[in-house]
Amino acid sequence: MDFQLDETQQEIAALAADVLGRESATPWKALGEAGLLALAVPERLGGDGLGVLETAVLLTEVGRRAVDVPALATLALGVLPIVRYGTPEQQDALLPLVTEQHGVLTAALSEPSRPLPSTPETTAGPDGISGVKINVPYAAEARRILVSTSGGVFVVDPAQPGVSTSEGTVRLDGARGELLEGAEEGIRRFALAGAAAVADGVLAGALDLTVKHVGTRHQFGKPLATFQAAACLVADVYIASRTLHLAALTAAWSLDDNDLDTAAYWLAAEALPAVHTCHHLHGGLGLDITYPMHRYYGMAKELTRFVGGVEHRLGAIDVH
Repeated sequence: MDFQLDETQQEIAALAADVLGRESATPWKALGEAGLLALAVPERLGGDGLGVLETAVLLTEVGRRAVDVPALATLALGVLPIVRYGTPEQQDALLPLVTEQHGVLTAALSEPSRPLPSTPETTAGPDGISGVKINVPYAAEARRILVSTSGGVFVVDPAQPGVSTSEGTVRLDGARGELLEGAEEGIRRFALAGAAAVADGVLAGALDLTVKHVGTRHQFGKPLATFQAAACLVADVYIASRTLHLAALTAAWSLDDNDLDTAAYWLAAEALPAVHTCHHLHGGLGLDITYPMHRYYGMAKELTRFVGGVEHRLGAIDVH
């Protein structure tokens, strides 16, 4: 079984590929000016009123080119939960930060030794929100951070006293926030779906780059692709890429916990080793910082850490 993107989704993918392919000095702003940051934003706020799958298509294109933009943080961890669970007043206040100002949103979900927990230890009470969050993408740049707590998900302004950010860690000590009612489980689902979508693109992009390399790089007077060992390695990466692609699309389409856990497991188990194989097939060229392969490896590594690693994701799968 394979999913086929509909016409709208194909147009989103093509537009995103075109915008990101221009190699602008400000790719995030370019995505915003093209209207791509407003895909899931309600039409009353100037958006397209689309959903998770369309957002996933954009995230996949970001991954395919390994572009360093806060797409996962802002769109999957910020815009989607706010659109789904925010009141009209919350949407009016928060979504224009992205669509009009091209600002960054993110979510603080993981805690030390607890990736994306369903029952956070971060507390929310009369004295405010207190706790430590890790693996928070673009924490230092975020205009607002959605924080999961034992009392629900709160929208927190990181500029206030009681909030400090450092290298993806957010510390909260009596911080104030506004409740995003009912978002506890949904925000975790959006996080997994978004991460899988980006990883789908990362692996597909690394594979495309590798196929071009082994097809044009010659040794002993022949292209590398003609050597059986190289061809078998590329085939293994292709299988991993197609499997992750199907798992990611299924997860974004259904938002079912089992589908999301399966996609997250494939991300954690297959993406980084497959990109490592692509590195290996490039030889020394893959280590050249002027060549893009290192960006794919870095993104695959960060996404694996974001979802919690192989053993955690395997343990999260419902085997019943």
